[in-house]
Amino acid sequence: MAIVIKRIGILTGGGDCPGLNAVIRSIAKPALTFINAKVIGILDGFEGFVEGRIRELTKLDVTGIVNLGGTILGTSNKGDPFHYPRDGTSGVMVTDCSDLVVDNYRQWGLDALIAIGGDGTMNIAHNLTKKGMNIVGVPKTIDNDLDATDITFGHDSALQVATEAIDRLQTTASAHHRVIVIEVMGRYAGWIALGAGVAGGADVILIPEIPFNWDVIFDFVWKRSKGARYSIICVAEGAKPEDGHHIIKEQDSKRTDPIRLGGIGEIVAARIQEETKLETRVTVLGHVQRGGSPSAFDRILGTKFGTMALHAASRGEFGTMVSLRGRDVVTVKLEDAIKHQRLVPPDSQLIMAARAVGVCFGD
Repeated sequence: MAIVIKRIGILTGGGDCPGLNAVIRSIAKPALTFINAKVIGILDGFEGFVEGRIRELTKLDVTGIVNLGGTILGTSNKGDPFHYPRDGTSGVMVTDCSDLVVDNYRQWGLDALIAIGGDGTMNIAHNLTKKGMNIVGVPKTIDNDLDATDITFGHDSALQVATEAIDRLQTTASAHHRVIVIEVMGRYAGWIALGAGVAGGADVILIPEIPFNWDVIFDFVWKRSKGARYSIICVAEGAKPEDGHHIIKEQDSKRTDPIRLGGIGEIVAARIQEETKLETRVTVLGHVQRGGSPSAFDRILGTKFGTMALHAASRGEFGTMVSLRGRDVVTVKLEDAIKHQRLVPPDSQLIMAARAVGVCFGD
């Protein structure tokens, strides 16, 4: 059933990634042009929602941003309104500020909110719909770990960055006859490491879904040193050895997910050099994967997601998330979208293909 939308809010939550501005543009332009609605940008995700920071967007604000990385609205992964961190005399206090979000939503006169983000943002959106807010979600994560959509925008751009990095590292590794470890993002899902590793011709790929055995890796790179004389190892930040654990770089109680992974690349490189005596180097891509212009695929997907999210809101399909299924963008219930993470199946065709061309997964 169609509803009248006079004021629509947009926010971007969680980590930034290429394609966010393409989505913002594809919501704001048709909202301003075809339904004559006011478009309210909430600054810095749900953190800005709690603190009451907004700006009204015009056509000029969203002109020429389809190829722009990052987000013109800003974002934050420390603003979960249900577990909102506040600095107090005794340290960080975590409080429930969700009612304040609902109050701001009503005070700003919003008829609908389009929330763009990953699993954390979708969880928050789902909980806020229970408090009466009209929300449509748009899935975003470079990790590609939302199970309810075939792919999320941002992933393809990150994959291209990681693949190019492996291409560049391969030339220097072969020139100096070294082992080079490249650590990419992927906390619990190894899609970036797997895709970039296969596309870039990595010799070893380590992902969270397949715990690895140290001796298998040592033996593999030692044998390669007698032939090809170099090895490229692509490791996801969430990879871990058999009977081992994730490497935690730091913990921040203000973050929606307080655990920050990182450091497995350094450990893998150090262990290889120590055990095999092969000269080993490590490169950590980090936030390079999140930066820069979105790929053509992400610009197109982001544009489709944004326009279809606005259509869903206009039809009153709230409590949903837009999703790519095959070639079509559809809507799924938010509660279904957040049920499971999209992990790499150990028996997937891509892993089978990688093994067939000689890739070692350390198992």
